[in-house]
Amino acid sequence: MENCCGLLTSKQEPVPLKSVEVELEVRDHVATVVSTLNYENKEDKPLEAVFVFPMPGDAAVCHFSATIGQTQIVAEVKEKQKAREEYDDALSSGQQAFLLEESDQSPDIFSLSVGSLPPGESASIRLEYVTELAVQADEGLRFVLPAVLNPRYHPQGSEGVQVTSVPASLVPYSLSFSARVSSPRPVSKVESNCPMDPLKYLNTEQSQATVKLAAGHKFDKDVELLIYYKDAHQPTAVVEAGQTSAKPGTLMGDPLVMLSLYPEFPQAVMSSLASCGEFVFLLDRSGSMGVPMNNNEGSQTRIGSARDTLLLLLKSIPMGCYFNIYSFGSSYEHIFPKSVEYSEKTMEEALKKVEGMEDDLGGTEILEALKHIYSQACIPNQPRQLFVFTDGEVGNTKEVINLVKKNSASHRCFSFGIGEGASSALINGLAKEGGGHAQFITGIDRMQPKVMQSLRFALQPAVVDISVKWDLPKGVSVSVLSPPITTLFQGQRSLIYAQLTGQSPKAAEGSVTVKYSLAGHPSQNKLHFNLKPAEDSGLTVHRLAARTLIRSLEMVEDEEVVEGGEPDEGVKKKKVVELSVQSGVSSAFTAFIAVNKGSGETIQGPLVRRNVPTPMPMMAMCGGGASGGRMMGRPIPRMVSCSMPMRRTVMEASPSAQMVNVGGMKSCSMPKRRTVMEASPSAQMVNVGVMEAQSCKSMESCGRRNCSMSKKSKGMKTLLTAMRRTVSSCVRRPTSKGVVQRESLNCSLDIEPQQPPRDPLLQLVSLQKASGCWELDPALAAAVGKTSEEVENTKPASENKEVWATILALIWLHGFKMDAQKEWELLAMKAVSWLRAPNAPCVAECVEAGNTLLGCKVQKDALGI
Repeated sequence: MENCCGLLTSKQEPVPLKSVEVELEVRDHVATVVSTLNYENKEDKPLEAVFVFPMPGDAAVCHFSATIGQTQIVAEVKEKQKAREEYDDALSSGQQAFLLEESDQSPDIFSLSVGSLPPGESASIRLEYVTELAVQADEGLRFVLPAVLNPRYHPQGSEGVQVTSVPASLVPYSLSFSARVSSPRPVSKVESNCPMDPLKYLNTEQSQATVKLAAGHKFDKDVELLIYYKDAHQPTAVVEAGQTSAKPGTLMGDPLVMLSLYPEFPQAVMSSLASCGEFVFLLDRSGSMGVPMNNNEGSQTRIGSARDTLLLLLKSIPMGCYFNIYSFGSSYEHIFPKSVEYSEKTMEEALKKVEGMEDDLGGTEILEALKHIYSQACIPNQPRQLFVFTDGEVGNTKEVINLVKKNSASHRCFSFGIGEGASSALINGLAKEGGGHAQFITGIDRMQPKVMQSLRFALQPAVVDISVKWDLPKGVSVSVLSPPITTLFQGQRSLIYAQLTGQSPKAAEGSVTVKYSLAGHPSQNKLHFNLKPAEDSGLTVHRLAARTLIRSLEMVEDEEVVEGGEPDEGVKKKKVVELSVQSGVSSAFTAFIAVNKGSGETIQGPLVRRNVPTPMPMMAMCGGGASGGRMMGRPIPRMVSCSMPMRRTVMEASPSAQMVNVGGMKSCSMPKRRTVMEASPSAQMVNVGVMEAQSCKSMESCGRRNCSMSKKSKGMKTLLTAMRRTVSSCVRRPTSKGVVQRESLNCSLDIEPQQPPRDPLLQLVSLQKASGCWELDPALAAAVGKTSEEVENTKPASENKEVWATILALIWLHGFKMDAQKEWELLAMKAVSWLRAPNAPCVAECVEAGNTLLGCKVQKDALGI
């Protein structure tokens, strides 16, 4: 990571990117994003600026141009190696050139190279992409402008993307962001995780609105918008005319239709959750999971939130299921040799192991853990459901997704991206290829409600026998461009892109019928649509369809692509390049290239490279390779590691900050500092020993304490384990083999560490038995805020202790924790099922007594009993 001491680059050089302007246009559930990057060379020599930045993993990049003075140069899509050669040739001959390319490892990372920018000259780069917006549990549409690009961990022997980054507060360029939203239905509200100016409606129907990012964005988080429409979401169809200059019969020449389907399942079926299944939980325990969930003071770490979430999951699994828990880092571990039947004994054994899980397994090598899971035989009549929790900092994204795809017939995969900068390509790809559902937990989001929603999806009966039937006028045929629909979830959108060929009457209509079977009940949803192309849609649908085709081809193994009866490794690339060039949409095998050939002037002087830094989250721990790596085949300077503890640091006067090497990673030597702890009743202090050359991690640029652990120091290891919950742990360093390990530790404690108080809801949940009931004991009494005597003395004489305790717990949940109902509703259903068995003859009396004791007014019917 670059510049932990406030320098603009590792060599104290200026960065020519001055500002980024983003304009977002949302039409219903499709977003068009136009980004303008303004560069200015204030140096006395020509520059090459290289900017590696994040993009939504499913975006279709469809336009790239540069404006120098009054001249605009529109880039072309070409095969990637040819584009690189053309770029290099232009620079070597003194011409200006611009190159935009997607990472070979992951489609959510791009590199922009601005070449031969003469002294004193400015250039504006315009980048445009389109993407579909994901539907959230509360029916909001989620748009994310990635501002944060986390370093990706790469397994041993792999070549990875490495990124120049600075702390968010030191990003040397500004961001302006505005959005325009329009829909056939009124826009009810727009929410954001960043400060926004008030929403402005543009018409009386409130179907069009604008909103802007407030000034002073800190770059410490992705910019996220949640857009809500009234009466969302309805099935829709958009027909878009082909490009007039394109040949009829081709993808760009023919009309395309985009269908948005929202299946509605019978309520009777949806209320009956499955009581079988094999649940495999795969938890990231790499060093980056020790980062706080957000920048708020006292924020829980990612690993801590994941532990609490596993508690809720293990309490919510129905009896009769099987489960296992895996965790991974540089290696992987599992609690049981193979999945075991869910019982009180196995649940308690797993919870004890979960309680001790920390961010102590090094790197982020998920592939081997997945291979081991898939090598385990599936259990008959127990559908496998895989839950993956990760901050998404992996480099071999495509390899991981391909493995999930190969095993998609044997399981469903539900993925959770934790924290800012999690790879959207990885998280969405796991769920898409695994037939599950993806969730992102960022900012102040709680992990638990989102994970429990996915558990509900996993417990819903699987939708099978899905088929799509088209009914079109005579003379019109259809070619479906999207992969076959393999999964359907209640309230979740399914998209179908199709190419229409032939002529039809002007007022002609078509229809599409989706048939499926749910829990043995055949169902269908039918949508009628007009074949007349929509006005002013541009080529948005065509570009999204092209992106869908390109991604599908890229995921196909080379041996699966056959030409002339024989597999050909070059066939897939050839098909992707042709489609990418034809549609003008980028791919893994192509790049945008623009060369300014019009000026006729040769730029004189040696070309100097400047790497434009991306922001890192203020609380993030950064790791990197021990030496310079390569980004998409081009050399990248070595990374710099920074650490920022949760405290203020007052710097003494110093002539300059020196860069030194520590453990193969760059670090900042900050002479003469005094540290002022923020006032806090429970403040914990760590004195970090002075490292060689008085080197230490910058106190202003990282979210993790600069502690590292010697494997030989068992006493210190024990001490760190005790304090880990309040002091985020250790710096990772890559070894020569690429495996991340802990370094030596110099820590001393001024205050004895204290365990933070447990959330009252989790305290109550932790006491529930696997069967669904609670026991009457002092711990339960404390959890509901009463003494043991109060609870014992008010128990109806005719009822047993477990029934009384279980009803008390349910009343407390309904009376005090309705705002967190999504987190506990499944385990409450288990409790109700236990009560409905011949266990509770005097429920009404217990409910009345429980309400009196707890001061609640919860009705018996509301409890479900």
